[in-house]
Amino acid sequence: QVQLVDSGGGSVHTGGSLRLSCAASGYMYSSYLMGWFRQAPGKEREGVAVIDSLGNTRYSDSVKGRFTISKDNAKNTLYLQMNSLKPEDTAMYYCAAGRSSLWVSFSHRSVAYWGQGTQVTVSS
Repeated sequence: QVQLVDSGGGSVHTGGSLRLSCAASGYMYSSYLMGWFRQAPGKEREGVAVIDSLGNTRYSDSVKGRFTISKDNAKNTLYLQMNSLKPEDTAMYYCAAGRSSLWVSFSHRSVAYWGQGTQVTVSS
């Protein structure tokens, strides 16, 4: 039974920073990728960042250069460092784990496990 618990969301002003965390427990396929998705009201859930077992990372164009995904294997924890936040980053953010197709697809169809979501709000 795999469980992902994400946290660290909050409210910040434009230009601020937040670090999201995702604690993983239970068995997970070693080949699974991990990543972050976000969903704003009225919008489709979109992939934000993905990290593979070797630590290679990919980002959506909208966050590249501002967000950094990382993981601490010893703590079984995934992170998303978000800098230079913009109002358009406002969304519910979800930790995710899934099969290798997630690397390219950024699609929910590639996700096997989800965190419960943590809200990020960026205002001016």
